[in-house]
Amino acid sequence: MKLFLNAAFFLFVLNSLTAQVYETLPPPYIHTVQFKAAGQEFSGTPIAQLGEILTLSFDDLIADETNYYYVIEHYNFDWTPSDLTKNEYLNGFDNLRIMDYKNSFGTLQSYTHYELRIPNRSTKGVKVSGNYLLKIQNEDGDVVFSRKFIVYEALVNVRVNIKRSRDLKYIDAKQVVQFSIGNEMGSRENEFLFRNPKKTVKTMVIQNNDLHSAITDLEPQYTIGNQLIYKYDQEAAFWGGNEYLAFESKDLRSATMSTKRIEALDLYHHFLYTDGPRGDKPYTYNPDINGHFLITSSEGREDKIEADYIVMHFSLYCFEDLNGGSLYLYGNFNNFALDSSTKLVYNAQKKVYELERPFKQGYYNYKYILLNEDGSVNDGIISGDFDKTENQYTVLVYYRELGGRYDRIVGVGSANSRNITN
Repeated sequence: MKLFLNAAFFLFVLNSLTAQVYETLPPPYIHTVQFKAAGQEFSGTPIAQLGEILTLSFDDLIADETNYYYVIEHYNFDWTPSDLTKNEYLNGFDNLRIMDYKNSFGTLQSYTHYELRIPNRSTKGVKVSGNYLLKIQNEDGDVVFSRKFIVYEALVNVRVNIKRSRDLKYIDAKQVVQFSIGNEMGSRENEFLFRNPKKTVKTMVIQNNDLHSAITDLEPQYTIGNQLIYKYDQEAAFWGGNEYLAFESKDLRSATMSTKRIEALDLYHHFLYTDGPRGDKPYTYNPDINGHFLITSSEGREDKIEADYIVMHFSLYCFEDLNGGSLYLYGNFNNFALDSSTKLVYNAQKKVYELERPFKQGYYNYKYILLNEDGSVNDGIISGDFDKTENQYTVLVYYRELGGRYDRIVGVGSANSRNITN
């Protein structure tokens, strides 16, 4: 091993849900976890229709072809364990070894790349919709890391609109998600009816596939025919944020527009130009991929085993009083989680906050956020918040019929803030 095994590691998971189960963050030797549903370009928390293919991949930097096993568990809306038994939600078997793995080829950093596809020969897939947790375990049955995924049924229409805040205090900084559930009056394409929706229907509103900031406590305000209407303002408002910063490292030896210099040590080290606050500057549209990342390399033909690892060096000017809080690098490169590997440290000599962290070659979005002493997060302290920012929103509709034993997901809708209106 060249890197990462002697770093202190602790678990801190941001989660605004009233969740009982939390994702286990991977240890320092597990990197580049990608979890996708069929047709999704970027990894994150997969939101897949019942029957669609899910693919998980990750790198083990110890590179000794360790045996890893996977377990699938079903959960309620609030991420408490459901009452369903394994054979009620799973078609086939789990707790099986991941058989698809390859060692890296031609890289300075050795690693073993693992891939798991569901359905597969032994695990035919899940039988019901809802919230799920995929656990990756070692030979001793210890959880190495876990990732959430969501499976839905397309039974109802969900129409989503993005609005500016009606509160003039936030009109330039927040984006409001309004939506309706169900078909228009007179439509017979879907006869799904909600009974006692105030008690049986729950929703989750997600910005940019980040479950940590999801809004989950909205009730239907009124009905029109068989439609449930949600026209909240501040209760369904998200901070607009700003477009993500980005770096590209597909070439080990060539600098890009964001790279200040490159050093060849045991691995290649890329030093990025120093970032600074953007909240006091006018909003400028700069296309991003909403915090996600892509693995790509210009040197190899099979990126998943020929892309190398680069140590990226970040630096940030910040003269704000943090009041005991800490600054973190934030993005989907580690599933929007906060841990010791993303915490910036102040360099008094240079008067900047610094961080160095390994990344597999590719294109990455990132930003800086503040974790306050009380556990709350200020993700606009560096980037600012703008109503014009392009964000992707997803609305999930959960339904537990009267007497039901689990929460189904019966509809999904989405919208982009490019189409924001007053």
